Amino acid sequence: MKYLIFSGSLRTESLNKKLATVASSILAEKSDTETMLVNMRDFNIPVYDGDIEDKSGIPDGVKAFGELIKNSNALIISAPEYNGSIAGSLKNAIDWLSRIKPFPFEGKPILLLGATPGGFAAIRGLSATKVPLEALGAIIYPQTFGVGKAHEIFSKEGELTDAGTKTRLAGTLDKFDVFAKRFQ
Repeated sequence: MKYLIFSGSLRTESLNKKLATVASSILAEKSDTETMLVNMRDFNIPVYDGDIEDKSGIPDGVKAFGELIKNSNALIISAPEYNGSIAGSLKNAIDWLSRIKPFPFEGKPILLLGATPGGFAAIRGLSATKVPLEALGAIIYPQTFGVGKAHEIFSKEGELTDAGTKTRLAGTLDKFDVFAKRFQ
């Protein structure tokens, strides 16, 4: 099973990058699993503008990201919540990726994770993130995984220090793995 894992945040010290990294480490322990953890920043995705697309086509970084998505069996996205909704960086990437035909997200099982310093565990942002992905044919796993007050449970090195949260995350990843394999 090939998983592509990334955070929807561009910020270097993002809580969601830390959560994505922990999820990748947990999944990498499975013998039948290949994980690829990527940083969206590395794809240098410009703000979507139809004029850019008309003049220059789809940017190389978007094409490269789309290829990684196409070549994976399932995705895990750690999606930040900005002002109760989807992060602009993630929405922008989805908008650019939607210009690739066939849609890279089509038929892909996706698990949405979210980490936030707030108390609502990114639940509103995760709900908003589902909308464009479902519109593009993704198969969103019904259970999301959110962590509130996440700034209190990661070490400076990015380790998840709360054993209960790590156990819950591992359980969610196990269930998603079973779910995602049905679509291989």
